[in-house]
Amino acid sequence: MLDKDIQPNTIGGIKRYAKQIKKEYGIPHNEALNKAAQKACFENYSHALNSLSESKATKSQYRLFFSTYWHDKSSRTFGREVLEIKLPKPLLEIATKSDMKKANGLSWFRLASLDHFVHDQVIRSQETARDSICKAVRELRFMEATGLKPTNDYEAAYPNRDPNNKLPQTDHATNWEDPDSGQFILVDEPYLGPVITGERAEWADKHSWHLQASKWQGMYYPGESQMFIATDATTGYDFTSLMEKIDNIPSPITTENWNSESSFGHDIFLSPQAITPQDKKRAIAKGTIHREPSSKTVPMRYWDAADNNRRPNAVMPIESHLLAARLIIAVQRSQVTPYGVNSRLSSIKSKLEDWFFSEYNREVTNKYGLFYYGDIAKNDSFVLKARSLDGVITLLQNLKELLDNAYVDCEPLRRLIRKVDTSIKLTSKYS
Repeated sequence: MLDKDIQPNTIGGIKRYAKQIKKEYGIPHNEALNKAAQKACFENYSHALNSLSESKATKSQYRLFFSTYWHDKSSRTFGREVLEIKLPKPLLEIATKSDMKKANGLSWFRLASLDHFVHDQVIRSQETARDSICKAVRELRFMEATGLKPTNDYEAAYPNRDPNNKLPQTDHATNWEDPDSGQFILVDEPYLGPVITGERAEWADKHSWHLQASKWQGMYYPGESQMFIATDATTGYDFTSLMEKIDNIPSPITTENWNSESSFGHDIFLSPQAITPQDKKRAIAKGTIHREPSSKTVPMRYWDAADNNRRPNAVMPIESHLLAARLIIAVQRSQVTPYGVNSRLSSIKSKLEDWFFSEYNREVTNKYGLFYYGDIAKNDSFVLKARSLDGVITLLQNLKELLDNAYVDCEPLRRLIRKVDTSIKLTSKYS
């Protein structure tokens, strides 16, 4: 069966995927090769072959670009920063897209093509723009050298998964995992000296954890913070080998040793693999797009904001906002509301609050506070109704009707309505 989630990034991968396509659709081999290459974001197989040549020269050096855009309002200057690095193997063999989203620095960048990360937000200064690239590169180099992957298993940072066992004086900590063994690795980068003494030494001894300072200057703030590596010592994990890998990482890139392309202006940077019109469109930083109102939607924030999403071109009455907040809070306070509904309502009320602050000026919004995140009386009629699953469904239907009546039909509204519809379906299953 054809795996549609695969995105090949090598000639070999494209060939293997082409075989699947040929078998699935019964098409000629050359046509399957072209389709597989298009899946890998190339125009055709010839384009992929030229870009991903498997010669010895290209095998040892895979080009990767980072681009950021900045606007310094104090000096009234703006520009673009681009850094090129070389990788020993394709990017996706070092980190998956999921890994990139979990990494602190890399998560701020979007993979526009297989050789280009772009920062969608227009950053407040040239120095900060460079620093954002440097931090992302340091994280990528750490993953490249160690093979570790970022993890969201935050409780694993505590021995016996008990928050009371937190490492003393920890700061700027990140959580990692060895994908081969499943071993959890804590990377701690406080403003401390490399010698481990006092309560930190006692902590390591008490819980039988390794705790060691690295010779490498680290990811967070090289030269100022100190990187410590910590992990459970009772599992037999080869901690010595890990520390050797980390200690041998080349000196981290910083803004002080920045040596790359800078230009004034927000002209779009196109990497070598940005060939097709779609490639070029993906290369545009969202914050550089000047958004104009339309008949159905308007931009919410300043033009240079990466999160400058659109909202309906309408203003919901304040009384309706207050009613929507009551409906949502009542459902979320209910003891019978399914978890999946609560998470969707959190997203909805966050969006509605954004719309409220965009629809009204500060003089108005200051009068009402953060009512979407306020409390609600225990004897409120909505709270009483939400004690049953049928009542929850009724309140959700009321919320949907309220939004439909207040706003013009558009994609931003439809996204919210879909979440309400899904919430109704989830609750109905329980009912």
